Amino acid sequence: MRILRAGDHKRMPWKNGGGETVEIAVSPEDAGLAGFDWRVSMATVAADGPFSIFPGIDRTLVILDGNGMVLEIEGRAPVLLTTASDPLAFPADIPVTAKLQDGAITDLNVMTRREGLVHKLSRIELDGSSSMVLPAPTCLLLCHSGALSFRRGDETGALAASDALLIENAAAAELKIDGNAKCYLASIAAG
Repeated sequence: MRILRAGDHKRMPWKNGGGETVEIAVSPEDAGLAGFDWRVSMATVAADGPFSIFPGIDRTLVILDGNGMVLEIEGRAPVLLTTASDPLAFPADIPVTAKLQDGAITDLNVMTRREGLVHKLSRIELDGSSSMVLPAPTCLLLCHSGALSFRRGDETGALAASDALLIENAAAAELKIDGNAKCYLASIAAG
Protein backbone atom coordinates (compact mmCIF):
# COMPACT_ATOMS: atom_id res chain seq x y z
CA MET A 1 0.00 0.00 0.00
CA ARG A 2 1.19 3.48 -0.76
CA ILE A 3 -0.29 6.81 0.37
CA LEU A 4 -0.40 9.44 -2.38
CA ARG A 5 -0.60 12.84 -0.69
CA ALA A 6 -2.60 15.64 -2.32
CA GLY A 7 0.42 17.94 -2.36
CA ASP A 8 2.41 15.41 -4.39
CA HIS A 9 -0.16 14.90 -7.18
CA LYS A 10 1.26 15.87 -10.58
CA ARG A 11 -0.31 18.86 -12.35
CA MET A 12 -0.26 18.81 -16.13
CA PRO A 13 -2.07 20.42 -19.09
CA TRP A 14 -4.95 18.63 -20.78
CA LYS A 15 -4.09 16.71 -23.91
CA ASN A 16 -6.20 19.22 -25.91
CA GLY A 17 -4.69 22.22 -24.09
CA GLY A 18 -8.07 23.37 -22.71
CA GLY A 19 -7.34 23.07 -18.99
CA GLU A 20 -5.34 21.38 -16.26
CA THR A 21 -5.41 17.87 -14.83
CA VAL A 22 -4.21 16.73 -11.43
CA GLU A 23 -2.80 13.24 -11.96
CA ILE A 24 -3.27 11.12 -8.81
CA ALA A 25 -1.72 7.90 -10.14
CA VAL A 26 -0.66 6.35 -13.43
CA SER A 27 0.74 3.01 -14.57
CA PRO A 28 3.42 2.53 -15.60
CA GLU A 29 4.75 5.22 -13.28
CA ASP A 30 5.72 8.39 -15.18
CA ALA A 31 3.86 7.21 -18.31
CA GLY A 32 2.84 9.97 -20.69
CA LEU A 33 -0.64 10.58 -22.07
CA ALA A 34 -0.08 8.20 -24.99
CA GLY A 35 1.56 5.37 -23.06
CA PHE A 36 -0.39 4.68 -19.87
CA ASP A 37 -2.13 1.39 -19.06
CA TRP A 38 -4.33 3.07 -16.45
CA ARG A 39 -4.67 6.56 -15.01
CA VAL A 40 -6.65 8.23 -12.22
CA SER A 41 -6.90 12.02 -12.31
CA MET A 42 -8.99 15.05 -11.34
CA ALA A 43 -9.72 17.96 -13.65
CA THR A 44 -11.36 21.34 -13.29
CA VAL A 45 -13.62 22.16 -16.21
CA ALA A 46 -14.15 25.93 -16.40
CA ALA A 47 -15.60 26.30 -19.91
CA ASP A 48 -17.77 24.37 -22.33
CA GLY A 49 -15.89 22.37 -24.91
CA PRO A 50 -14.71 19.01 -26.28
CA PHE A 51 -13.02 16.28 -24.26
CA SER A 52 -9.58 15.08 -25.28
CA ILE A 53 -9.58 11.93 -27.43
CA PHE A 54 -7.65 8.93 -26.05
CA PRO A 55 -7.49 6.09 -28.64
CA GLY A 56 -8.12 2.62 -27.21
CA ILE A 57 -9.07 3.94 -23.76
CA ASP A 58 -12.22 3.50 -21.66
CA ARG A 59 -13.12 6.24 -19.18
CA THR A 60 -15.37 6.62 -16.14
CA LEU A 61 -16.16 10.09 -14.85
CA VAL A 62 -17.87 11.41 -11.72
CA ILE A 63 -18.48 15.02 -10.63
CA LEU A 64 -16.69 15.89 -7.37
CA ASP A 65 -17.64 19.57 -6.99
CA GLY A 66 -19.75 22.18 -8.76
CA ASN A 67 -23.24 22.40 -10.24
CA GLY A 68 -22.77 19.75 -12.89
CA MET A 69 -22.36 19.48 -16.63
CA VAL A 70 -24.17 17.94 -19.55
CA LEU A 71 -22.11 15.45 -21.56
CA GLU A 72 -22.93 14.97 -25.20
CA ILE A 73 -21.39 11.59 -26.05
CA GLU A 74 -21.52 10.56 -29.72
CA GLY A 75 -24.30 8.04 -30.27
CA ARG A 76 -26.03 8.70 -26.91
CA ALA A 77 -28.64 11.08 -25.56
CA PRO A 78 -27.14 14.01 -23.60
CA VAL A 79 -26.72 13.23 -19.90
CA LEU A 80 -26.61 15.64 -16.97
CA LEU A 81 -23.97 14.74 -14.40
CA THR A 82 -24.05 16.26 -10.91
CA THR A 83 -22.36 15.45 -7.61
CA ALA A 84 -25.31 13.12 -6.90
CA SER A 85 -24.94 11.18 -10.19
CA ASP A 86 -23.48 7.71 -10.38
CA PRO A 87 -20.12 7.42 -12.14
CA LEU A 88 -20.59 7.38 -15.93
CA ALA A 89 -18.54 5.01 -18.12
CA PHE A 90 -17.92 5.74 -21.82
CA PRO A 91 -15.23 5.24 -24.48
CA ALA A 92 -12.55 7.95 -24.41
CA ASP A 93 -11.94 7.65 -28.16
CA ILE A 94 -15.25 9.02 -29.43
CA PRO A 95 -16.31 12.69 -29.59
CA VAL A 96 -17.60 14.03 -26.25
CA THR A 97 -18.57 17.64 -25.53
CA ALA A 98 -19.18 19.15 -22.07
CA LYS A 99 -21.63 21.97 -21.33
CA LEU A 100 -21.43 23.40 -17.82
CA GLN A 101 -24.67 23.92 -15.90
CA ASP A 102 -23.66 26.90 -13.76
CA GLY A 103 -19.96 27.53 -13.26
CA ALA A 104 -16.84 25.37 -13.12
CA ILE A 105 -16.84 21.75 -11.95
CA THR A 106 -14.18 19.35 -10.75
CA ASP A 107 -14.39 15.77 -11.94
CA LEU A 108 -12.64 12.49 -11.21
CA ASN A 109 -11.54 10.37 -14.19
CA VAL A 110 -10.49 6.73 -14.25
CA MET A 111 -9.06 5.56 -17.59
CA THR A 112 -7.83 2.12 -18.65
CA ARG A 113 -6.42 0.73 -21.87
CA ARG A 114 -9.29 -1.25 -23.42
CA GLU A 115 -7.02 -4.01 -24.68
CA GLY A 116 -6.09 -5.78 -21.47
CA LEU A 117 -7.75 -3.86 -18.60
CA VAL A 118 -11.18 -3.08 -17.16
CA HIS A 119 -12.10 -0.77 -14.31
CA LYS A 120 -14.93 0.24 -12.03
CA LEU A 121 -15.46 3.42 -10.01
CA SER A 122 -17.73 3.55 -6.98
CA ARG A 123 -18.65 6.14 -4.35
CA ILE A 124 -18.29 5.39 -0.62
CA GLU A 125 -20.00 7.60 1.96
CA LEU A 126 -18.16 6.84 5.21
CA ASP A 127 -19.69 7.73 8.56
CA GLY A 128 -18.05 5.53 11.21
CA SER A 129 -16.42 2.19 10.45
CA SER A 130 -16.58 0.05 7.35
CA SER A 131 -14.86 -3.04 6.03
CA MET A 132 -14.58 -4.07 2.39
CA VAL A 133 -13.08 -6.89 0.42
CA LEU A 134 -11.03 -5.28 -2.34
CA PRO A 135 -12.49 -6.33 -5.70
CA ALA A 136 -9.44 -6.18 -7.99
CA PRO A 137 -5.65 -6.57 -8.01
CA THR A 138 -5.15 -2.79 -8.19
CA CYS A 139 -7.33 -0.46 -6.12
CA LEU A 140 -7.11 3.26 -5.48
CA LEU A 141 -9.14 4.84 -2.66
CA LEU A 142 -9.49 8.63 -2.98
CA CYS A 143 -10.59 10.57 0.09
CA HIS A 144 -12.43 13.41 -1.64
CA SER A 145 -13.58 15.22 1.50
CA GLY A 146 -13.33 14.63 5.23
CA ALA A 147 -10.72 12.31 6.71
CA LEU A 148 -10.30 8.60 7.41
CA SER A 149 -7.94 6.06 8.87
CA PHE A 150 -7.34 2.65 7.28
CA ARG A 151 -6.00 -0.76 8.18
CA ARG A 152 -5.08 -3.77 6.07
CA GLY A 153 -3.41 -6.52 8.05
CA ASP A 154 -0.60 -4.85 10.00
CA GLU A 155 -0.48 -1.75 7.77
CA THR A 156 -2.25 1.39 8.97
CA GLY A 157 -2.43 5.03 8.00
CA ALA A 158 -4.66 8.06 7.50
CA LEU A 159 -5.95 10.07 4.56
CA ALA A 160 -7.03 13.71 4.48
CA ALA A 161 -9.04 15.43 1.74
CA SER A 162 -7.64 14.69 -1.77
CA ASP A 163 -5.16 12.08 -0.46
CA ALA A 164 -5.32 8.63 -2.03
CA LEU A 165 -4.30 5.11 -1.07
CA LEU A 166 -2.92 2.92 -3.87
CA ILE A 167 -3.14 -0.80 -3.11
CA GLU A 168 -1.50 -3.29 -5.44
CA ASN A 169 -1.84 -7.09 -5.23
CA ALA A 170 -5.10 -6.23 -3.50
CA ALA A 171 -7.62 -8.78 -4.81
CA ALA A 172 -9.69 -10.34 -2.02
CA ALA A 173 -7.75 -8.46 0.70
CA GLU A 174 -9.81 -6.83 3.44
CA LEU A 175 -9.51 -3.08 3.98
CA LYS A 176 -10.96 -1.49 7.11
CA ILE A 177 -11.70 2.24 7.10
CA ASP A 178 -12.90 4.56 9.86
CA GLY A 179 -13.90 8.21 9.80
CA ASN A 180 -16.26 10.67 8.20
CA ALA A 181 -15.45 11.08 4.53
CA LYS A 182 -16.73 11.02 0.97
CA CYS A 183 -14.53 8.58 -0.95
CA TYR A 184 -14.22 6.96 -4.35
CA LEU A 185 -12.81 3.49 -4.99
CA ALA A 186 -11.29 2.77 -8.40
CA SER A 187 -10.65 -0.92 -9.05
CA ILE A 188 -8.55 -2.07 -12.01
CA ALA A 189 -8.21 -5.64 -13.26
CA ALA A 190 -7.15 -7.61 -16.32
CA GLY A 191 -9.95 -7.67 -18.85
